[in-house]
Amino acid sequence: MKRSGTADLPLHYGQVPPWLYERMSRLGLAIVEVILADYGKDEVLRRLADPFWFQSFGAVMGMDWHSSGITTSVMGALKRAINPNSKSLGIYIAGGKGKFSKDAPNELMRIADSTGLNGDELVRCSKLSAKVDNTAIQDGYQLYLHNFILSDQGNWAVVQQGMHDSDGTARRYHWLSENVTSFVNEPHTGISGVNRGNILNLTSSEAEQNRNGIVDITKTDSEKWMQDFQRLILPAHHEVLASDVDMKKLGNILWLARENEPDNFEDLLMLKGVGPRTMQSLALVSEVIHGAPSRFTDPARFSFAHGGKDGHPFPVPTQTYDETISILRTGIEKAKLGNTDKNLAIKKLHEIAVKTEENFTPDFSLEKVIEEERQNSWRFGGKTVFGDAKPPKGNDGIQLSLF
Repeated sequence: MKRSGTADLPLHYGQVPPWLYERMSRLGLAIVEVILADYGKDEVLRRLADPFWFQSFGAVMGMDWHSSGITTSVMGALKRAINPNSKSLGIYIAGGKGKFSKDAPNELMRIADSTGLNGDELVRCSKLSAKVDNTAIQDGYQLYLHNFILSDQGNWAVVQQGMHDSDGTARRYHWLSENVTSFVNEPHTGISGVNRGNILNLTSSEAEQNRNGIVDITKTDSEKWMQDFQRLILPAHHEVLASDVDMKKLGNILWLARENEPDNFEDLLMLKGVGPRTMQSLALVSEVIHGAPSRFTDPARFSFAHGGKDGHPFPVPTQTYDETISILRTGIEKAKLGNTDKNLAIKKLHEIAVKTEENFTPDFSLEKVIEEERQNSWRFGGKTVFGDAKPPKGNDGIQLSLF
């Protein structure tokens, strides 16, 4: 098995407020359902095993774009929403944070009983993936979260996270079963993170003799086995800076949402009547659903869909959030009855964004975009963990000309 990637994140504490957690569960379920319908179960697992997509997924759901809390909250919300529907979806999630991670073996055996899968083998894979990241890769991170996601066809992914003893960071590890060849001989394509010198990697092929007690792997050049690996390292700062986003991609989404009506694009007529702010969120959600892997190198950009619970880049616009969920759910329910027009329109929104992006030249201030969002947040039910957004004093909100 090859680990599919890792992410290094600033360690954040605190709770996800109920008003956000409920919405994360509903939006997460809707996104997974559309991916299942359009691309299948294995694609859901591949997405969750991609550290860049996973971070973008969490950001589009209103979690802090760079924080370690994305892992716990996203997996918790998904498990809460998916498991009651597992039989119809064909996707199951075991494990969790802290003591719940230890429940994974028993949960996997129950899932195996209901699906006919090999429970002993699933438990073995769960335990070995945790063992490798907790013991065989001695990088200073101790696991405190382990989630095992599987399909009723027996394929699986692992998302787990460790905390560093001393430097205030967390590291998230991603695994995907379709990459499996061996748990002890090169199970990873590499390890990402801040370079702290040599790391004891007992899974390197160069450590085969070491596993027999012969070679000291601490002399291995860590850069050699870090090649060809999905490496995500996020900064400590809360605010979203221009350097954190692809300005061309973000600017094009803002232009498409604010400067155009669906009438201008025949394929989007099913979205007629959707306001610019919701169109902005839908475009970013559509990208999370339909975007190619190469489009998720800047997870911070996806926080411009629904903001962040701590107010960065701006408060969570709950009314817009709810409208986005409603549009997705309507499309899902209609598709079950054979009417796929709305789902196709949402997919087309991403395709049009990719096309218009080709000729778009960014010429706008990210700071002004964020300021406008904050000033108008109260209009869209803006909320943070600190309270509700208030109208600006002596002002009825602002509308900036950005393009």
